[in-house]
Amino acid sequence: MSDRPLFADERQSEVLRLLTAERRVESARLAELFAVSAESVRKDLAQLEARGLLRRVHGGAVPVARQSDEVQVGERTGRATEKSAIARQALHLVPDGGTVLLDAGTTTLRLAELLPADRDLVVYTNSLPVMSALLARDVGVVSLGGRVRRETMASVGPLTVEALAGINVDVAFLGTNALSFTRGLTTPDVDEAQVKHEMLAAARQRVFLVDSGKLGTESLARHAGLDDVDVLVTDAGLRPEHRQQLVAADVVVEVAGEGTPS
Repeated sequence: MSDRPLFADERQSEVLRLLTAERRVESARLAELFAVSAESVRKDLAQLEARGLLRRVHGGAVPVARQSDEVQVGERTGRATEKSAIARQALHLVPDGGTVLLDAGTTTLRLAELLPADRDLVVYTNSLPVMSALLARDVGVVSLGGRVRRETMASVGPLTVEALAGINVDVAFLGTNALSFTRGLTTPDVDEAQVKHEMLAAARQRVFLVDSGKLGTESLARHAGLDDVDVLVTDAGLRPEHRQQLVAADVVVEVAGEGTPS
């Protein structure tokens, strides 16, 4: 630890890191580690619990959910209608030819299932389900490689990051588990967050496909800020105040069924 006192945000980030590594933290140990009062630790844990990032217990805190409790991609059936509508809306952003990057996720999978086979496209992806969908449609596909996470069937790790560093694509279609207007875009797994972050640098245009239920929520690992979002495509459940916040951040907002961006 640094010799200087840590700011509250720095302490809270370290608490989350310890939780990921050790599956529990003790308040007394945190107070000693950070050289702060028990009341400061209590406030840190309370703020993290309010954001849904941990659960306080007597004497400390535990993760809000075990990493293995992340729902596997094949079992993610919620908001299917909205995700399909988002994918259809995003189709006009697919170039007539060139290169596209498709992130892992259920909404990007819907887009892969709709991609036309007559546009001379080459699609890069780290998602096994996306690859299968593209091959079935006779769309050219390049695998990014890497270790495959069972929960999302997505490649992550150094090999995936290295592959992303070597490509430049016209458009990246990206997903997220949560979008907070103060904390940015987040996902449960730190390795997957790193890959998503590297995808930003690989694309000339970054299009995020995000159903409205994810807006105003947070997960564990940050992979993008609102300034990284060129276009956000969402569904008709978008709340007016959320649209205003996105537009104020210079994000182009497209809502499925509206036809034109705001």
